[in-house]
Amino acid sequence: MSSILTNNGAMVALQTLKSVNSSLSDTQSMISTGKKVADAKQNAAVWAISKTMESDVNGFKSVKESLSLGESTVAVARNATETVTDLLGQMKERIVAAQGDNVDRTKLQAEVNDLRDQIGSVVGAAQFNGLNLVDGSTTSTDVLSSLDRDASGNVTASSITVAGQNLSTGGYTANDVFDVGSTTGNATVNANQDSFVIALDDTTGTDDITIQEGATAWAAGDTITMTIGDQSASYTVTAGDLAGATSNATDKVIAGMKTAIDDLGIAGLEVVYDAAGAPGELTFNNTGSQTLNITGSFQNAGAGGLSALTGIDVSNAAGATAALGAIEGLITTTIDAAAAFGTVESRISTQNDFVSKLSDSLTSGIGSMVDADMEETSARLQALQVQQQLATQSLSIANQAPQQLLSLFR
Repeated sequence: MSSILTNNGAMVALQTLKSVNSSLSDTQSMISTGKKVADAKQNAAVWAISKTMESDVNGFKSVKESLSLGESTVAVARNATETVTDLLGQMKERIVAAQGDNVDRTKLQAEVNDLRDQIGSVVGAAQFNGLNLVDGSTTSTDVLSSLDRDASGNVTASSITVAGQNLSTGGYTANDVFDVGSTTGNATVNANQDSFVIALDDTTGTDDITIQEGATAWAAGDTITMTIGDQSASYTVTAGDLAGATSNATDKVIAGMKTAIDDLGIAGLEVVYDAAGAPGELTFNNTGSQTLNITGSFQNAGAGGLSALTGIDVSNAAGATAALGAIEGLITTTIDAAAAFGTVESRISTQNDFVSKLSDSLTSGIGSMVDADMEETSARLQALQVQQQLATQSLSIANQAPQQLLSLFR
């Protein structure tokens, strides 16, 4: 049945044309934006996931910048530490030369002083963006290394902690830390003196060394070091030592020092500690035939790892002998510091590479969800354009159908 009021064919053709035009509009949007999901209207779930991942990628850009900054900072510290190690090696050459009797120790001491000043200059200049990891000003610093998202969507930041290595040459307290007495005379270390040298030989029999707190109480991390001949013993004060009365803390420190010296196993040397009869005193009995040179120093918990440099004196035979034992410990300190920096620098570099690859993987994942397949889109555009032309022609034909009814009324 034909009707002049209702043109079913035209309505069908019109709906087809609308559908084709809508698809053509979507295809043209894909071509212009390059995305098959450009907004939440097109696919809310995929759009939400992609936006979350995009925010993570943007966050990882900041992480990469932080890692690059941290890697550069650690590299400066490592290079400085390696330079200091080389300078200490040069200082060791002068100290070894000073062991001879027919050398000009005054000139050697001058060279030692110059090298010590150079070490101080290197340590002071080893900063990057205002952060110095080797001068004792920084205990540790955190380098942002990752953003971690759990299954619930909660995000937490992860960091790589870089421990500072205190290679400054300062840090001794201005207290009487060691009092030195002997049976042949009474010699006391001045309040501002960093170290002492005494000789124990088989003729004097017994010398004594008194370890005392000084004006400032012990602090956890304080270190006492004694070099006896070519061996060194040290004891670091712990928090447990400080429990209770001050006298008890001193007893624990001295007892710990005695144990450290006994562990050296030096032939002919007996160290006695009598807490009741001679509190605060270590008695050294040298029953051997060799003279033993002893140096001692005290280092604050915050003192520089190269504090002993200030006490190196090769201007006399005894000092040169003591310096030989001290320099080995200093070189070990800088080697350990350089190794620590090298390890964490490698870790930061590895993390930086990982974050870069992770960002690329996330970006690829986002693309697979929202990017348009341009080859497919191009083919679809051509098909829709043909369909649009056909739908338009179909609508035109359908619109002409009612006019055919006029011939019936002629």
